[in-house]
Amino acid sequence: MEKELKQRELLLEVANKLRWKIGENVHDLILESIYKHAEEIASAVTKRKVGVQKFDFDSFIDRIVTNKWTGFPIMFLLLAIVFWLTIVGANYPSSALSFLLVDTIHPLLRKVAEYFYFPWWLKGILIDGAYLSMAWVISVMLPPMAIFFPLFTFLEDFGYLPRVAFNMDAIYKKVGAHGKQALTMSMGFGCNAAGVIAARIIDSPRERLIAIITNNFSLCNGRWPTQILISTIFIGSLVPSYLAGLISAGVVVGVAILGVLFSLIVSWFLSRTLLKGEPSAFSLELPPYRPPKILQILYTSLIDRTLLVLWRAVVFAFPAGAVIWLVANVNINNLSIAEHFIRWINPSAVFIGLNGVIILAYIIAIPANEIVIPTILMLTVLTTKLTGFGAGAGVMFELENISDIEYLLKAGGWTTLTGINLMLFSLLHNPCSTTIFTIYKETKSFKWTAIATFLPIVLGILVCFLVTRLWYILF
Repeated sequence: MEKELKQRELLLEVANKLRWKIGENVHDLILESIYKHAEEIASAVTKRKVGVQKFDFDSFIDRIVTNKWTGFPIMFLLLAIVFWLTIVGANYPSSALSFLLVDTIHPLLRKVAEYFYFPWWLKGILIDGAYLSMAWVISVMLPPMAIFFPLFTFLEDFGYLPRVAFNMDAIYKKVGAHGKQALTMSMGFGCNAAGVIAARIIDSPRERLIAIITNNFSLCNGRWPTQILISTIFIGSLVPSYLAGLISAGVVVGVAILGVLFSLIVSWFLSRTLLKGEPSAFSLELPPYRPPKILQILYTSLIDRTLLVLWRAVVFAFPAGAVIWLVANVNINNLSIAEHFIRWINPSAVFIGLNGVIILAYIIAIPANEIVIPTILMLTVLTTKLTGFGAGAGVMFELENISDIEYLLKAGGWTTLTGINLMLFSLLHNPCSTTIFTIYKETKSFKWTAIATFLPIVLGILVCFLVTRLWYILF
């Protein structure tokens, strides 16, 4: 049909040029013939509604979820429900896995090592270090991903996520990015590595890079426990007890929203400096709503996303656990390597409102954010010499009673300012090793991998410094 239309356009052009030769009557006959044929073509490829129009489910829903007044509240509500189900639903399987892998199998492996007369250092490296790190990652990381990714894939398969991209397109276009970056950011709330992989849906290489570099500002599931715990201890305690839970939750949500804001700011910065360019045209075809395919959702979310990301995290966590045990147990001049480093870095860390324990924890816990809190607790006991906590130097642990964690952290010199800055630094720090590896796999570039790794650190240090200076001015 396109060929026929082009032929008729050409005929019309010739007719106009020869109009003075063929006369008005012949010219009008040609025009009439062209318009008649065009009407036949239009009738063949379109459907006209005659009489009473039938109810269109897709159009009805789209008028609500893509409306400028209702679209964003619905989007935030659905994401909030997904986050709530993920956090609440993961508590029970996480506790069960922790009981199995940490509380049951870990002591059993220690007994097996003692039975076979393992040297103390080999038992420490393999069981108290490598195995325990892997066990923490699995117990904390697996349940949230196993809940978040199926829910996210459900919304994707149902057809809602393209509407999210449609709603966010105007905002991302203003900062020189792509509307589909909203989808990669949302995926990053489950796992930043998965969010980086999801950037494949963006066709423009420039805009894909922006999405990859800024995905770390999505608060992944490995950082939610840190945010919730620190907010409960240092923010919830500032208000009456009946408001503590609500205020703590609100602060955590605020940090997550702050991450989205930073992603927009950094996207704007990149699109005007390192990755200059105009946002590409975004023609998005909204697919029809359809019943989700449950088996396909489970396969895509659990096999292609959850297990793939978990395997990469475990591969990096195993050697990291060995390093954690070594730095806590290898002594130089009666002090462990960890204590030497903490004493050296502490003045600089305190200057930006943190402390040496936090800095070292984030360095040696690069393989997975899930082991940050157990590492902080272990290092705090190591430096304060408190007794009654943990199972020895280099052995990560957690405490069920929040008041015990609060006592331990405050004994290590933590203040409200330390807690606030830790929440900000948890949001604005380097990606985990799994995400860094995934960034390199996706970009095939050391340059962009380095930028994606160090840009958040620089931003995190700067923000903590500014908050600390402001804190001292106000208080």
